[in-house]
Amino acid sequence: MNKRYNKLGIKQTIQKQWMNYTLNMLLAGLSEKEIRAELDNYLSTQKQSGGTGERGEKTYGMAISLLSSWFSPDSDLIPLRDKALGLAKNLPDNRWLPLHWAVISASYPFWLNTAKQTGRLFNLQEKITKNQVFSRLKEQYGDRETVARNARYTIRSFVAWGILQDTDARGVYDKADPYLIDDPKQSILLFESFLHTIPEAKASLETIIHHPGFFPFHMKSMTGEYIAQNSDLVEVSRYSLDNEILRLSPRL
Repeated sequence: MNKRYNKLGIKQTIQKQWMNYTLNMLLAGLSEKEIRAELDNYLSTQKQSGGTGERGEKTYGMAISLLSSWFSPDSDLIPLRDKALGLAKNLPDNRWLPLHWAVISASYPFWLNTAKQTGRLFNLQEKITKNQVFSRLKEQYGDRETVARNARYTIRSFVAWGILQDTDARGVYDKADPYLIDDPKQSILLFESFLHTIPEAKASLETIIHHPGFFPFHMKSMTGEYIAQNSDLVEVSRYSLDNEILRLSPRL
């Protein structure tokens, strides 16, 4: 699965309602084949901008690949997806944002890496530009036009999801108010998804909790002991008196 960590894959803007539509079909018990057929029909009328209109199969086919984070994830991501699905069953769709963030980040680490660079910039300034994000991503992925293009689609998806806000200046963004996560199970899901985005599959709890890729969310603090008691996907070990290490369970 190493190629997952280096792939880009965000080849168009993804609307949150498309993620909701996909998750609702999964909750209704539709098979992968049925979901693909429904999305093929649905997305042919959905523009990247969020409006409606006729689209070519080539463009909306790229969206189906991203939406498959829910209905056809890599085999090692199925436990995470199933856990997210279980949480979704007891939530209204307007509370699904952290679940969507978790599954798409795990399947496409470029998504979270774009968020990380965005969050880092917001730690330094009140407004950011897309070119600032592009520049930082090219340091990691190389100075390729495809990096800027995939980053542009990711940032526009952040705007579509209500995480970033456009300003009067083109390519300049404000940070939206943080999304409050009051259920620690959703926070733990995000931590688990983060571990899937890095090859070593482990990190300190301090690093994860304060990861700038989680800038859209406000999460309550929790201990490693609590996480260990409430996650069957993560193992927790003491790193020092003040910190702990989270790692994906080798059973996965």
